[in-house]
Amino acid sequence: MEIVLGVDSLRRSFGERVAVDGVGFTIGSGETYGLLGPNGAGKTTTISMVCGLLQPDEGRVEVLGSPMGLDRCEAKSHVGLVPQEVALYGDLTGRENLELFGRLQGLAGGELSTRVDAVLELMGLTERGGDRVEEYSGGMKRRCNIGAALLHHPALLILDEPTVGVDPQSRNAILAGIEDLQAEGMAVLYTTHYMEEAQRLCDRIAVMDSGSIVAEGTTAELVSLVGTHPVVRLSGEGPLGAFTSAAGELPGVLGATLADGRVDVVADVSAELLSGLLDLAARSDVVVSGVQVDSPDLEDVFLHVTGRALRD
Repeated sequence: MEIVLGVDSLRRSFGERVAVDGVGFTIGSGETYGLLGPNGAGKTTTISMVCGLLQPDEGRVEVLGSPMGLDRCEAKSHVGLVPQEVALYGDLTGRENLELFGRLQGLAGGELSTRVDAVLELMGLTERGGDRVEEYSGGMKRRCNIGAALLHHPALLILDEPTVGVDPQSRNAILAGIEDLQAEGMAVLYTTHYMEEAQRLCDRIAVMDSGSIVAEGTTAELVSLVGTHPVVRLSGEGPLGAFTSAAGELPGVLGATLADGRVDVVADVSAELLSGLLDLAARSDVVVSGVQVDSPDLEDVFLHVTGRALRD
């Protein structure tokens, strides 16, 4: 597998605040690599340095072996960027927007027309290509924005939270389109704070928190960090902190954590354990409103490696 993107020891500060601290990873052709973390974790700053829009204080980025930087046109020519905010001209049609961005990438004549038609088809916008973008739904704007990044056949597609604020139908269309691009051999760098998107799309995932990568691997490798034991999730009201501490001492319990009014208990689940947890809740003056038993997932991984829930 050819290495498309190499990132080594990136660091960037804004005044006294360290936004990115020693981030490094690689992405190969046909691979989707996810940066998973909350807002403020450093994902967008990392992307800005990877694209050559922001100069790192330290570290190095290479795209297909070419060094990336503010004035590195060769490296930038291999990258398609889909920013977090839609970057289109509302008073132009979808087709006109794509033609404009295609020309900026050096396309012209029949090649440009062919690529615009292909991208409109890929994004499901052929019938709306002649409409002004300001008339598009949020999901259609997102799809057109992704199309603009694909016009020049980039080796690396970078998507920064591309499904924020879109309807479920458009979201599924975006995710399916990314899967198709991956199957065609394109390398994809995908940032999100949606667990299900990371699990569906990404071959490898880096968990980012406070500017650093705190865990990396496939979904299975990351989940193995918290073990294979089921998780009992109890929702309720009352003195949940004291209940969580007491639950952690019950026989068979490997750990108990509290976040957002929910207590997660990792254990070998049995009828006796569930009964014991409910009895403990009653003795602790906790009113339980829901009990659910799940297999460990990326949310549990994030809580395990950062000490807090992703939505915190």
